[in-house]
Amino acid sequence: FPFALAFSCLPQRGYEETWGVFRPVVATATKLFPLVRTFISWMGGIDASRSAVSRVLNLSSDTVGIAPGGIAEMFETYPKPGFHRNDEAFRVRNGIFKLALKHNRPVVPIYCFGATKMLRRVQLPVFLENLSRILKISLVIFFGKLGLPIPFRQRLMYVMGKTIYPPLDIESGDLLEQQAEEMHHRFCDEIVRIFENNKDHYGWGNKSIRLV
Repeated sequence: FPFALAFSCLPQRGYEETWGVFRPVVATATKLFPLVRTFISWMGGIDASRSAVSRVLNLSSDTVGIAPGGIAEMFETYPKPGFHRNDEAFRVRNGIFKLALKHNRPVVPIYCFGATKMLRRVQLPVFLENLSRILKISLVIFFGKLGLPIPFRQRLMYVMGKTIYPPLDIESGDLLEQQAEEMHHRFCDEIVRIFENNKDHYGWGNKSIRLV
């Protein structure tokens, strides 16, 4: 659940001084919910389609915020079989870095400790996961306080990593794919580094991060 991205968009002085004002990328399905749609519009939300994000990057100098795991990351974690409650799953797709290369934009890795503990979900049959990817909407049963969809109170800690810059000479075709892969690997390495270096400060010394 992208609470970390949502909270970081709020117009609070500390956030703006840290990473500036940015526009969040949100799932297309959010348009189905009137109140959510209004709130996202107020924050300057961008549809999660590649064409919409590319258009914003091409026509403006706006900073864009993306929760890279998407729907898949919601399912690839505990209580899914094969995952332990101390596993923190992280997923990022290559398309982000292709966009960064296309528009010559740097990518800043940020990890938010605690965001995954604000709600819990019930493990559902695998076919619902596949259906969610097809429909591009997360079909999950989640709960918080008193079994209601109210998030648990949780302290969040944001950690920024080193900026990943595009190469000076951006290629095309297969070479562009290789450059995107290289940025992808550097990004993942940086996420693991900032997680491991800061988990003890947050009280998560017994946790590990899994790239899925």
